[in-house]
Amino acid sequence: MAHIVIVGAGLGGMPMAFEMKALTRPGDTVTVISDSARFHFVPSNPWVAVNWRKRSDIEMAIEPTLSRKGIALIAQAAKRIHPDLNQVELLDGGKVDYDYLVIATGPKLAFDEIPGLGPDGHSQSICHVSHAEQAKLSWDRFTADPGPIVVGAVQGASCFGPAYEYAMIMDTDLRRRKIRDKVPMTYVTPEPYIGHLGLGGVGDSKGLLESAMRERHIKWICNAKTTKVENGQIFVTEHDENGQPKKEHVLPFKHSMMLPAFRGVDAVLGIEGLTNPRGFILIDEHQRNPKFKNIFSVGVCVAISPVEATPIAVGTPKTGYMIESMVTATAHNIRQLLDGQEPSHKATWNTLCLADFGDTGAAFVALPQIPPRNVSWFGQGKWVHLAKVAFEKYFMRKMHKGTSEPFYEKMVMDMLGIVKLKAPQK
Repeated sequence: MAHIVIVGAGLGGMPMAFEMKALTRPGDTVTVISDSARFHFVPSNPWVAVNWRKRSDIEMAIEPTLSRKGIALIAQAAKRIHPDLNQVELLDGGKVDYDYLVIATGPKLAFDEIPGLGPDGHSQSICHVSHAEQAKLSWDRFTADPGPIVVGAVQGASCFGPAYEYAMIMDTDLRRRKIRDKVPMTYVTPEPYIGHLGLGGVGDSKGLLESAMRERHIKWICNAKTTKVENGQIFVTEHDENGQPKKEHVLPFKHSMMLPAFRGVDAVLGIEGLTNPRGFILIDEHQRNPKFKNIFSVGVCVAISPVEATPIAVGTPKTGYMIESMVTATAHNIRQLLDGQEPSHKATWNTLCLADFGDTGAAFVALPQIPPRNVSWFGQGKWVHLAKVAFEKYFMRKMHKGTSEPFYEKMVMDMLGIVKLKAPQK
């Protein structure tokens, strides 16, 4: 009988545990190793940062659900993975043997790559619920004494949606407080243009997002490299289309949130054949590591090349639909190996993103995520805000119940059905 170990219990690791358990044979065991005994719904962090949600609204203990499903939990961090030994070394020195390993750790947040960046420096973050809570305290002080805002992402970042969301949500909250007129806002990004999103744009994302930012009086700086963050000011070098320095900016702020670049976690960093130089897990078309054939990986920790060359480094996002597809393919591939077959399932790597703008929102569908695409659609409206609220509730119910049922594909098909209905009839 086989022991399947999953390292990580986030948006990839938890669904991975549920889908894998549903496909195991009698006698097979599934164990989750996590540095936290609690799951939180990361997409809701921007709401926590302006006090539209409490931590308790988007967080849950994972042991009761895992236990109910017959999945073991080891609630401590993995110190090091030893692929040659088929072992995971734990922080306390303990060892966990595995027959198959799924790495779903998510990333390490590379705040240290830019002096003064992050919650331990001079800017805020919404990458973790703890960071969002800290940002909320900063927001409370800011709204009592408003001033300039700088928001965005630094070079090498790969998940731009939350930065756009947070900018728009702050704008909405400030308008409701009737103090928006006191707050100049600048969006800083390494993207070559607004709406690039690390995807080379989706549909008319450039035009629609530029229009949304103009409407909200948010200025922007693209092809931007953040060099350092000090108390109350951020230093940015703007580059031209050839990547040459064009203009130096010193931007004052009273509140700032800049998304960091990602890299792989320490437990895998530098393992030859397992990771790339940034520590992301190398996989083949079946989510399987080419060197260590009993190791798979899903989620943000997977190595994916940038969609295209850009003047300033921009990563490729891994969105929820894409992660769900990775999870389903991996679970079925491991089951094939258990049955003595070779893996045949491939992730579709499609993208669905719901970006909340506070009182409206934007959605995009890219099938597949990396161009050229069969479907490339971007739309906006209040329905997106309502859809994201509904999705948060659905996903938390899914985590509490421990269901292995995929969701994103049905949601995309429903959305494309809506789009088709709205299209002019011939």
